[in-house]
Amino acid sequence: EGSMKEACPCGRGAAFAVCCGRYLGTGAPAPDAEALMRSRHSAFVRGDVAHLLATWHPSHRPVALELDAGVKWLGLDVKRHRVLDETRAEVEFVARSRVQGRGQRLHERSRFVREDGNWYYVDGEQLA
Repeated sequence: EGSMKEACPCGRGAAFAVCCGRYLGTGAPAPDAEALMRSRHSAFVRGDVAHLLATWHPSHRPVALELDAGVKWLGLDVKRHRVLDETRAEVEFVARSRVQGRGQRLHERSRFVREDGNWYYVDGEQLA
């Protein structure tokens, strides 16, 4: 699982155990959409499919998810966290990765909803 000192992949600069590690595997709810988005990025980096599926809203959740082993995630930059109301929020981010040696950028505005005290990823719109 990695040491307590391992840096969290989400880019906040904290140790994984006290950052996104609180949400991965524990089922503890993220306090807001940005924290959930960061935990989902960490789950992609760590190959935690269970967390990705559990935090995906049922209306958009795939039946199964297979991560591409060839993707090396390099970093995350959260551009904006916009709270629309108590149950809806958007997070705009850029995630950098390398696929077969080629650098890639995923610039997305993700939509989140809150139900029964839990935030869920709904879907995302890719930005230029």
